[in-house]
Amino acid sequence: MKRNLAYALIVMLVAVASCSFTNKSFETDDKDKLLLDLITYVLERGHYQPKDIDDDFSVNVFEGFLDILDPTKRYFLESDIQEFEKYKFQLDDQIKNTDITFFDMVYQRLLKRMEDAKEIYKEVLDEPFDYSVDETIEINYDGQGYVDSRKDLKERWRKQLKYATLGTYDSKLNLNKESAKAGTDGDEPVAFEDENSAAGPLTPEQAEKAARESTKNTLDDYFDFVDDLERKDWFVQYLNTIVEVFDPHTFYFAPDDKEKFDTSMSGKFEGIGARLQKKKDQTKIVEIISGGPVWRDQQLEVGDEI
Repeated sequence: MKRNLAYALIVMLVAVASCSFTNKSFETDDKDKLLLDLITYVLERGHYQPKDIDDDFSVNVFEGFLDILDPTKRYFLESDIQEFEKYKFQLDDQIKNTDITFFDMVYQRLLKRMEDAKEIYKEVLDEPFDYSVDETIEINYDGQGYVDSRKDLKERWRKQLKYATLGTYDSKLNLNKESAKAGTDGDEPVAFEDENSAAGPLTPEQAEKAARESTKNTLDDYFDFVDDLERKDWFVQYLNTIVEVFDPHTFYFAPDDKEKFDTSMSGKFEGIGARLQKKKDQTKIVEIISGGPVWRDQQLEVGDEI
């Protein structure tokens, strides 16, 4: 009976979450609160092993949500965290009262800090890295604190990006060695080009610049992806933090994600019959599904831009 009740509640939850809410007076906050209320009800009443939503629960949600949003601690400042901490032991009450004040504050601050981060990483990658200098970086981010100022934040970004770029720089130098070795063995030397140099092996300076540009392109793509996220996408992260603290084996799917999950599990695919990939402002076809509309029409092919 209890299992049937849980199933019925989940069906109701998905149904309500899928509604379009055409009434203009029903604002985003109202939908978020209703969804939070439904999920809390399902967890407390329908779960086979209910857990108390108390201060300990609140602390776990607080820490888990911030860790999801900023795992490498290069967005938020210490002053942000101190401001957030007034809610550290209040989230259990907020959840029970369908209050999303904490989420709203963190979400708005995250958007601001991400805009700051866009400026910072571009400033860092505009300057060459000096790999002759001995430096250390702490990659156990859990053990790090948040920094106090933009200057300290930029320095954290600099070390992290230098560390991230080092592998690309090293691989480009190794291509030089392979090219030289091929020449000494009597084989045709490996020739390759960098957009900023003539054909041939890269100098260390050119390799360093190319590595930085590669890292910058990766970050540009990442932030293009982030810019496409909507408030509801971030709210799903908050909901899943709550759900995971309640039970790490339970997960909330937004309606669109639920449809994708069902598709992946069933092997059925409906739509244009192609897999798309977005990069910057371009969307390309990277795979055509056999038997789908695109495959049958034969007007589009892999590599075409949408």
